[in-house]
Amino acid sequence: MQHLVLPTRALKVVNKSIELFHYNGFHLVGIDRIVKESEIPKATFYNYFHSKERLIEMSLTFQKDGLKHEVMSIINVQKELTLVEKLRKIYYLHADLDGLYHLPFKAIFEIAKTHPKAYQTVVDYRNWFINEIYNLLLKSNENASKQDAHMFLFVIDGAMVQLLDPNKPDERKRLLEYFLLGFG
Repeated sequence: MQHLVLPTRALKVVNKSIELFHYNGFHLVGIDRIVKESEIPKATFYNYFHSKERLIEMSLTFQKDGLKHEVMSIINVQKELTLVEKLRKIYYLHADLDGLYHLPFKAIFEIAKTHPKAYQTVVDYRNWFINEIYNLLLKSNENASKQDAHMFLFVIDGAMVQLLDPNKPDERKRLLEYFLLGFG
């Protein structure tokens, strides 16, 4: 999906949907609730989005675009940071229940079979992310492998799973530090 240009009312619906999906999941939030909480007629919803899957795809695209912008800023704009500092910032950007990655992470478990086109947005982001991390790792370690980049994403995903369990302590720092031992 290319850059989205939406009217203000449609953006309001996307933002409200992101909030609703974030806190309630994709399956528990229907079009009727989105329409009611966004204060728009159902016909307007269908005029803008055509389907719930299209709205989910747009919501995930907004999150994906925000994440890409932040990751690229850390990698390319914050040049004074070391590799480890960049990895830390990227890690905490993602391993955050209130952050931009929470909704795409949730989508991995909730929409793969029911909304495959929207799910592809998450797959595309994860593939892009792995490539960016791999390129970042290569800049300071010529022996870095694509598997290292995959492992970094798995560490992020593991941190997210732990954060979602209210009975588990926050182990984000320990998980990250264990990964970073090899890239000191």
